[in-house]
Amino acid sequence: MRPTLRQLEYIVTVSRLGRFSLAAEVLNVSQPSLSTQIATVEQELGVRIFDRNRGGIQVTTKGEEFILRAQKILAEVKDLRHAMSNDMPVGGRLRLGVLPSIGPYLLPQAIKQVHRIRPGLRIVVREENTLDLEQGLKSGRFDLILSTPEDHPNTVQHRLFNEPLWVAVAVDDVLARELQGVSATDLQNRIFLTLDQSHRLSRIVYALAAECGGVVSDEYEGTTLDSIVLMAASGVGVAVLPDLYARRQGIYRDEVRLRPLSIANANRDIALLARSSETPPPGQNVLTDSLRSSARSMGLSVIGP
Repeated sequence: MRPTLRQLEYIVTVSRLGRFSLAAEVLNVSQPSLSTQIATVEQELGVRIFDRNRGGIQVTTKGEEFILRAQKILAEVKDLRHAMSNDMPVGGRLRLGVLPSIGPYLLPQAIKQVHRIRPGLRIVVREENTLDLEQGLKSGRFDLILSTPEDHPNTVQHRLFNEPLWVAVAVDDVLARELQGVSATDLQNRIFLTLDQSHRLSRIVYALAAECGGVVSDEYEGTTLDSIVLMAASGVGVAVLPDLYARRQGIYRDEVRLRPLSIANANRDIALLARSSETPPPGQNVLTDSLRSSARSMGLSVIGP
């Protein structure tokens, strides 16, 4: 009965690498054998998964659906093998994807609480940007993700808290002398610094810049919050930072001064998100409660009970 798990792995690997030759090398099989196996699946299912050309391969519309389902199947099999070979107490395994601007500051306390309530539950955490979290949830690589809800439509959303935003400026910037919140007028004609556009924070900053009459730098896109803080320290522009990072790391930086934003929409909602129409993964409810409890203890505005 086709396809086999090995054939699914072949197809997913070709899709990921974009070339049969590279996939064959990674999988340690000959390229003719790889091509034959994939062609067999296409023939037996009556669908074309890849369009081949001299420049490489292109996934067809049907192929995209096939690959998405194949990724989920392979992820479930991996979990099954892990569960059967794991000597840990029965409690389940939860694969959680999180935004890098949240994970280090919120998760330690929340996961400690989860382990106290469900000591057998293993939570595997991976930090990724917004776009990769979306793909990871769709493919089954993650059971849950901690992210901004508007970026993940067609998901089951458990809104957790609202996070205000701050700005970081160089120590000799005029805003560094202010003690109160920074207003839209204060940021008129200023250059804004933010992460690259694979992050929701980037889109929030673009909207803020437009509202304040500023402009987002087209010369620099940071890959981490630390990197845009360093750019702000050099006087290039104003870095926009989420509250968790600002109050737990940014305020201890000597090379910048941090101020809260006093602008109505200078904030973001954070939610725990799951795939729709699926059984909730183990520990989802206790993780949701623990995240809200941790957020509340950190002074954030919690959404929900």
